[in-house]
Amino acid sequence: MSYNVALINGVGKICSVPRHTEGGTYTVGGNDHAELSVTYNYAVWFRVLDPGGAGLCWLNDQRSGDTISRLESAIAALGTERSQDYWEATRGNAGWALSVLLSWARMFPDARWSVE
Repeated sequence: MSYNVALINGVGKICSVPRHTEGGTYTVGGNDHAELSVTYNYAVWFRVLDPGGAGLCWLNDQRSGDTISRLESAIAALGTERSQDYWEATRGNAGWALSVLLSWARMFPDARWSVE
């Protein structure tokens, strides 16, 4: 199971980003859409985004520019040192996933997050 996170522009389309192969599932050869499949294994670490308990879902329907500072703080707390195993629930794996989202938020600060 995973979170499906996307960044949606003002006309309801997923924003275009440089081709990437991040996440638990991705298109062979990469994807140029701002969408990321993030394993639920990291859920415990996403609490740094929202101490109230929403975790990564805290992003849902928020303007991405308004989430930048909290993403930066969460990444600073978690780090971005990834494990060799994507599925391992480490601080760094969770922080890396957030760093991908942060890069997109900076590119499209007026877009909105969709988290399912």
